Amino acid sequence: MNAETRTSGEEEDMRIVPEAEIAGLMSEDAAFDAVETVFAAMSRGEARNFPVVREDIGYAGALYGFKSGFDRANGVLGLKSGGYWPENAEKGLTNHQSTVVLFDPDTGQPQALVGGNHLTALRTAAASAVSIKHLSRPDARVLGMVGAGHQSAFQMRAAVRQRDFDRVVGWNMHPEMLPRLAQTAEELGLPFEAVDLDDLGAQADVIVTITSSFSALVQGSQVRPGTHVACMGTDTKGKQELDPAILEYARVFTDEVAQAVSIGECQHAVGAGRISESAITAIGDVITGNRPGRMSADDVTVFDGTGVGLQDLAVAARAVALAVSRGAAREVEV
Repeated sequence: MNAETRTSGEEEDMRIVPEAEIAGLMSEDAAFDAVETVFAAMSRGEARNFPVVREDIGYAGALYGFKSGFDRANGVLGLKSGGYWPENAEKGLTNHQSTVVLFDPDTGQPQALVGGNHLTALRTAAASAVSIKHLSRPDARVLGMVGAGHQSAFQMRAAVRQRDFDRVVGWNMHPEMLPRLAQTAEELGLPFEAVDLDDLGAQADVIVTITSSFSALVQGSQVRPGTHVACMGTDTKGKQELDPAILEYARVFTDEVAQAVSIGECQHAVGAGRISESAITAIGDVITGNRPGRMSADDVTVFDGTGVGLQDLAVAARAVALAVSRGAAREVEV
């Protein structure tokens, strides 16, 4: 309900879209559209993220925090609360746990409570796919996957919607997890090969890194000219997937520059003085045409996907709209 239709003093019901409903509501295409749209709104100055709160709670090895923001263009205000519980896999649960709360920007009343686990995987993969669409070579044919955790399947499915890949090569620190990549590739009708990182870099036109590493995995010598690297795992101080040397010779893009230099992959290269903050371009500026993306077939492009709060709000708002249209949203008085 918007300001034009609500009468003075009238209260809204809050909608609840539980985690169990999300997979049946949200598609890769819907998530992609929501994320690409909000990145463009950020570029136009119509949407902004608020400072991230992310803390080690000193219990269960968990990292917990809040990401929030306001998308004025689409009237979306809210936050995502959650984090990473590394011992959840032993309990049959997803390590990443989160919930999105949306508020009416006109009144501050809560509008919706939305399960955020599946949405987090979808929006992370959508951001990577947006970068592949706007930054990778159109003739990219080999997809390289670094990481085989829960989000890797989402990443692969989103990536193949953007380029005509004809095969997938993959590496994981724990090789016993590689069957997840092989199975996902098979479902997509693509051959899969497990390789070492030297071979992956030699073959891949697009590399997606989606790990929880705290040390560089992909080295500068392993990325050949023309490659696009979507670095999606670094979202906390100390985490790292790439050799900082890669960022020195690459054209570097991100979801939000301020977050990239504080908790993203760029934190290491900027902190060491190897690149400047001004060398990093927001992907939204490429989407809107304000800044160039890839400028030659030999460019190495890197997308530092830190995961901004506006992504979460965009996909949550889309999920709520779909839930309402299909009668899947529960309503409670507030």
